[in-house]
Amino acid sequence: MKIIELRSDTLTQATPEMREAMKNAVVGDDVYGEDPTINELQELGAKVLGKEAALYVPSGTMGNLAALLTHCKPSEEVMLEKNAHIYYFERGGMASVAGLLPNLLDSDNGVVKPEHIKASFRPIAAQDLKTSLLVLENTHNLCGGTVSTVEDMDAACETAKEYGMKVHVDGARLFNAAAYLKVSAADLIKNVDSAMVCLSKGLCAPVGSLLVGDKDFIVKARQWRSILGGSMRQAGHIAAAGMLALTKMVDRLHIDNENAFFLAEELNKIDGLYVNMAAQHTNLIYCNIDPKLMTAEEFEKKLGKRGVRVIALKTGMIRLVTHNDVSIDDIKEAVEIIKEIC
Repeated sequence: MKIIELRSDTLTQATPEMREAMKNAVVGDDVYGEDPTINELQELGAKVLGKEAALYVPSGTMGNLAALLTHCKPSEEVMLEKNAHIYYFERGGMASVAGLLPNLLDSDNGVVKPEHIKASFRPIAAQDLKTSLLVLENTHNLCGGTVSTVEDMDAACETAKEYGMKVHVDGARLFNAAAYLKVSAADLIKNVDSAMVCLSKGLCAPVGSLLVGDKDFIVKARQWRSILGGSMRQAGHIAAAGMLALTKMVDRLHIDNENAFFLAEELNKIDGLYVNMAAQHTNLIYCNIDPKLMTAEEFEKKLGKRGVRVIALKTGMIRLVTHNDVSIDDIKEAVEIIKEIC
């Protein structure tokens, strides 16, 4: 049975060119800073993202946690949007490992505005609780892959600096946001102190993310990466795929965004399904299922039996994600199967 994989862009397969590059990579011991392919990837990542330096980490979760540990001290407070990936899906590392307190912000469907920051900021009290960091997420996963514009990002950064906070960006899909806005990823994060971007989602690398910031920040983050167990040896083999992710895969992300928009429009034509097109910016699609039709869990199972893989959410939605391994023809085929099931 043919499988149309729409659960996540984390399920992308390395391209043939990536597999060849991984096989032939020149490697060394990265703990000593001697893996030339990792060093090249980090230099390229810093250049592409407009920062002084970059650090290759095994996962986005580790990159985010290393950033929190570098910017903050235990018992300090971190502002982040109330549906943020760091808060919902990263196993409470900010509290259990970093010892940090979350201050959850409201937003405009994932976009944090100055008024949201001002409403949640608490001056240092008698207990010396310091709010030291603002975290922004772009694109915003749980809000449907919504995008914060350059103006949104700059305004949030300016307000955070007024209150003495640094700014970190969870940019797991930052390049999708840049593709949607037709700007560079560097433009989006030019005023932030650090950012994490994934190479292993829409960019198709099998493993890894980049953490970027100034040189002093990366020196300290490298130490935290070691403490967290993220130091790697001859990891240039996987970094070679990351090089191609940045040089070959970024420019095609607009296709995933466009395919997702097409799929969302087609789903909206089917009775019992609804996608909020105003929030349909990038490659994530959150589709509401009318409970009179069936539950999201039932829908997921029925689709799975026909070879279309999606994720059911407890909110009565299904999530579908477009990526390099799903063509427009695959999407059209999935739409026909969905119609038959409905």
